[in-house]
Amino acid sequence: MSTRDTAGDISRRSCLIGLSAPLVLPHAVQAQAAAGKDILIGRTLPQSGPMVPVVTGFIEGEVAAIKDANDRGGIYGRPIKLVFADDAFDGQRALQNAKDLVEKQGVIALFGVIGTEPVAATLPYAAEKRIPMIAAYTGSPALRVKPHPTFFTTQASYIDELAKIVRTLVTLQSLRIAIAYQDNGFGKLLLPYAQKAITDQGGTVTGAVAVENSGGNAVAQAKALAALRPNAVILIAAGPSVVAWVKACKANIGIPVYTFSLSASVGTVKQLGEDARGLAVARVTPYPWQGVTPLTREFQESMRRNGNLPVDYDRFLGYINARVLIEGLRAAGRDPTPQSLVAGMERLGRLDLGGYALSYSPTNHHGSPYVDITVIGPEGKPMK
Repeated sequence: MSTRDTAGDISRRSCLIGLSAPLVLPHAVQAQAAAGKDILIGRTLPQSGPMVPVVTGFIEGEVAAIKDANDRGGIYGRPIKLVFADDAFDGQRALQNAKDLVEKQGVIALFGVIGTEPVAATLPYAAEKRIPMIAAYTGSPALRVKPHPTFFTTQASYIDELAKIVRTLVTLQSLRIAIAYQDNGFGKLLLPYAQKAITDQGGTVTGAVAVENSGGNAVAQAKALAALRPNAVILIAAGPSVVAWVKACKANIGIPVYTFSLSASVGTVKQLGEDARGLAVARVTPYPWQGVTPLTREFQESMRRNGNLPVDYDRFLGYINARVLIEGLRAAGRDPTPQSLVAGMERLGRLDLGGYALSYSPTNHHGSPYVDITVIGPEGKPMK
């Protein structure tokens, strides 16, 4: 969907999302039991391009949680409606989408913007217009250096993920650590943080190589690192380059690869096939397969109720993010506005979703530092 369409076209077409497993959204995100006026929430995200398989699970988890809330009567009798726009993972398109969603569609918040560049491009506009941005899918430290008045995160930062990865490697006595980083803003931003984390914890950076976005030079770069004899590799990448690098590393180095939660989406693991086995991943939510907490049980039940969707980390993160949005809307009152939603999010304090807690206040908009490590096992299933 292009945000340059007419308002009528946007209204009609915002109900469909072009995913690898298509979702029909009107029933999924709009009310059955609620009779009040829709609460409009804007989503700019990749509906086209190579990142589509990465985002599918997030969206399905969000939609399930919002449908559950709407089926129970919505927010004080008003249904939540997601309004979608395609940014193709491009920052300037995300910014234009945000403007159209706010100024033409009348959304009261931007939810779940995906990727560092789209979030960075959109954040100044959101701050200027005092529009809440909730649950962005990025842990970029650059976006957390200074306080943003309307920006609320739900997941740990990439610095938290890096720290957990390096601590794990040092504990395992894997002290000679190489870095493969995507040759873009994301990879270049995190490279010095990774180097510092390794040296601060007593490890040695044996080398660092840049991997093209397409992964086209992955084999050559893996061979270059192999000559340096590292014990493990930290991969800072997302999208197609992850598949190319993991395959090249297995074939040419044969050492463990550690990477980020965003880097090991369900779609990416599926593309890797058996080559995913052994990949170590930093995770920013609890393990979703064990129903040991009310939250994991509710998530599993929601997946069954909403089309027998797979239980996995992607859908769990999307589900959690939507649950945080829902609690923020409840705290915003019966007639939520951008201003009351910001105030509502800040009033949440310690938010226990059922065995998994986040925390918000006027001085803390970053809800969770939680990170765990899992390893991809047989048939692509993560193991504790």
